[in-house]
Amino acid sequence: MSIERDFDVPLIAEMALREKQIQQNYRPIIGVHKWFARRPGTLFRGLILSEFGEGRLEDTFFRSNDFPGIRIADPFMGGGTPLIEANRVGCDVQGFDVNPMSAWIVREEIEYLDTAAYERVARALVARLRDDVDGYYRTSCPLYGDGDVPVKSFLWVKVLECGACGKPFDLFPGYLLAENRRHPKNVLVCPGCGDLNEVEDRKSPGDCIGCGTALRQAGPARRGRCNCPHCGHSNLYPGQARQPLAHRLFAIEYHNPRRRAKHRGRFFKKPDAEDIARMAAAADRWEQVNPRHVPGEDIPPGDETGRLHRWGYARYRDMFNPRQLLGLELSCRLIAEIEDQRIRHALATNLSDLLRYQNMLCRYDTMALKSLDIFSVHGFPVGLVQCESNLLGIVNGAGANVGSGGWSNIIDKYVKAKRYCEAPFEVRRHGSRNVRVPIEGERIGEKLNGSRRAVAISCASATGSRLPPRSLDAVFTDPPYFGNVQYGELMDFCYVWLRRLAGNTTEGFSRASTRSRDELTGNVTQDRGLTHFTEGLSSVYSRMAEALKPGAPLVFTYHHNKLDAYCAVGVAILDAGLVCSASLPCPAEMGGSIHIHGTASSIMDTVFVCRSSGQTPGRWLFDTPERLVEIAGDDLAHLASTGRTPTHGDMRCIVFGHLTRMAVWKLRDHWNRALPVSEKLAAFAEAVSTCGDPEQLARWVMATEPDAAFPGLFYVSKKSEEGERGDVSF
Repeated sequence: MSIERDFDVPLIAEMALREKQIQQNYRPIIGVHKWFARRPGTLFRGLILSEFGEGRLEDTFFRSNDFPGIRIADPFMGGGTPLIEANRVGCDVQGFDVNPMSAWIVREEIEYLDTAAYERVARALVARLRDDVDGYYRTSCPLYGDGDVPVKSFLWVKVLECGACGKPFDLFPGYLLAENRRHPKNVLVCPGCGDLNEVEDRKSPGDCIGCGTALRQAGPARRGRCNCPHCGHSNLYPGQARQPLAHRLFAIEYHNPRRRAKHRGRFFKKPDAEDIARMAAAADRWEQVNPRHVPGEDIPPGDETGRLHRWGYARYRDMFNPRQLLGLELSCRLIAEIEDQRIRHALATNLSDLLRYQNMLCRYDTMALKSLDIFSVHGFPVGLVQCESNLLGIVNGAGANVGSGGWSNIIDKYVKAKRYCEAPFEVRRHGSRNVRVPIEGERIGEKLNGSRRAVAISCASATGSRLPPRSLDAVFTDPPYFGNVQYGELMDFCYVWLRRLAGNTTEGFSRASTRSRDELTGNVTQDRGLTHFTEGLSSVYSRMAEALKPGAPLVFTYHHNKLDAYCAVGVAILDAGLVCSASLPCPAEMGGSIHIHGTASSIMDTVFVCRSSGQTPGRWLFDTPERLVEIAGDDLAHLASTGRTPTHGDMRCIVFGHLTRMAVWKLRDHWNRALPVSEKLAAFAEAVSTCGDPEQLARWVMATEPDAAFPGLFYVSKKSEEGERGDVSF
């Protein structure tokens, strides 16, 4: 079998689309710890089975597979998806990543854990923590007069001191607290007295029931400017902030289990004196604590961290309020007491993952009525309204979590993730229902049916690996996308905490930061541009090509909005002495993801399949724009059959992928890898552009009737033309 002949685009595209909508239901393994832009596990399972399985992919996908002795590597393992999928079907795996958080997370995913023992210890830890701090997460219910009910979320607004009169005032960008989608009515904060008003019509909300002030949606803080309500002075924010702006608690969402069954909607309230006193008590207690685990490190400069500096955040601990710092410090102390190292590491991982919900950069989703974790946009968003979640979490009488962002939520996700390792499953569509299909015989871990599988995880650059020549059966990877997520800068947020719990003897943890000069993402602060990206990718691909058996595939996913980034990919493939034998489309992002929603970004990846020798279907070779349009049109039809209507951004990525593949094909026989990178990039860009303007080509593919003709300037050999009727060897 081979990917070129046997990969089923419609099957995998449909499954990948469904997986990315609710990935934790299809691949619970992601619940071990947050990682960015994880590709669908269904995609890499499909690729591995297409290459090594026997029979139709539609059949092998939903049955047990075992490929002992097959050795697979991932030089950019990130969150570990390709390695996990390969390990699950019995392959020996070796992964590399320069980020120590990646190595830690992948080990946590694959390493065996006694789930029952872990759950006992974890629940006991939360019980001890609850005895200590639960009182800080309680309130009273003004609707029914009940006292001592748990708080789900504390909502805070940033406060600015007027530069003219010196008086503090709120920086509300808007006064809408909750939309009438998951709550019967809209909830608006009164600009005058702060009371919460439930209204039918957001556009004509009327007056506040408490003070008579006219209600409105729009707030005074916009585009870095806000007029002082006391004197009218126009203030800039954040300005030259030397420390983070203060916050004021303005609303609470709570849970009232006694009244929930008969109550319509959520429970909201304006904080009362007791709520303010609870917060003050937590702050007073924190002042008495001598912290052993809260990091004191400064936040280094960076493309993403520069935003934090502009808002006055100088240290990582500045991103938390006193109640959060107290709860996290006490949590760390309890974890450090655990004798069993495997369980202690698991809970340290939980604490690290919990941090993304327990900080003062989380925002509140007024539609979904939930906290948005700090990494919801793959950056450090500094908003004006923050959401503080209940540290402990809330569990109802049926044992289910209410809300998100607390210890009970993180533990539940982790348990489901590790149980999935013991009993993996797939999700198959039957009519309008999703049905779980147990895959008996497959496991994720070092052991399978009494035999051990090799698992080697390294916090290192793959360029320095000691992989023997011709030792790998395949490389599957999801490399960094030039100019995208700043993994090191973001992961430091968790790393500075985890490092204190795990100790600096863990591989990579002797470093003060997860950042590395070998990172391949573009970064202005570190002066890493396209040349650096191209050189790094070329070096890694060349090293992997040396380690691959003759004809074995190097397979990677990729997408980008700019053609320059594809030129870097093409140069890396050619430098490695490989030919691109396939460029396949597959959904890789969730269309509604906050970090891409409303942008020109694509949710599609191109899957590039590269080999030193082999065959490619002749029908995929083209020498005219018309043939490219036909090939891309087939991709369009495959995607349309899954229910996905491709956007122009999707089609752009598909066209860029095919142009890259054919440019590699054209240049392969006369490529000179010794040329300077700038010359190689220019040569590749010229080869790509000979087929026409890529943007216009994408529009042409999307059009019902082509509205232009393009001169065919690609040279394809006579052998390739004859190959239209079959496979073409290379």
